[in-house]
Amino acid sequence: MSEELHDVRLVVNGTTHHTQVPARRLLSDALRHDLALTGTHVGCEHGVCGACTVLVDGKPMRSCLIFAVSAIDTEITTVEGLTEPDGSLGPVQQAFAECHGLQCGFCTPGFLTTITAGLAENPCPTHDEARDMIAGNLCRCTGYQNIVKAVERAAVLIEERTS
Repeated sequence: MSEELHDVRLVVNGTTHHTQVPARRLLSDALRHDLALTGTHVGCEHGVCGACTVLVDGKPMRSCLIFAVSAIDTEITTVEGLTEPDGSLGPVQQAFAECHGLQCGFCTPGFLTTITAGLAENPCPTHDEARDMIAGNLCRCTGYQNIVKAVERAAVLIEERTS
């Protein structure tokens, strides 16, 4: 017996997608497998590591904890949606590159989306606030120092682009 499929409309990175998913399909799986947006990584599948973080209506959410059917009528932003309209790196992505905020890159998409939301809420964080901003995301490679520097650099880049 095959599982019943549900029609869902997902607005991801400003584009509306129509797909059919089983009721228990996770948003992370729908993004990766149904929409071919593979920038969202799945690490622990328990909402602990943060690699699968996407923005849902501007708020960072663990996509491995959300069913795709519950994301209908929301605006979802993945790491692919953080670029500038011309395709160049967004400020958080640019800061990560400049500050060497990544090594293996597996956790990077979750950090980028988390930091994007964090800077939208607090555009000029102190060093401690920058550390707190990324506290829910795990990285095995970097030791976090360059990621914190990237948060601080991204804040400067955002300020420069908006002034």
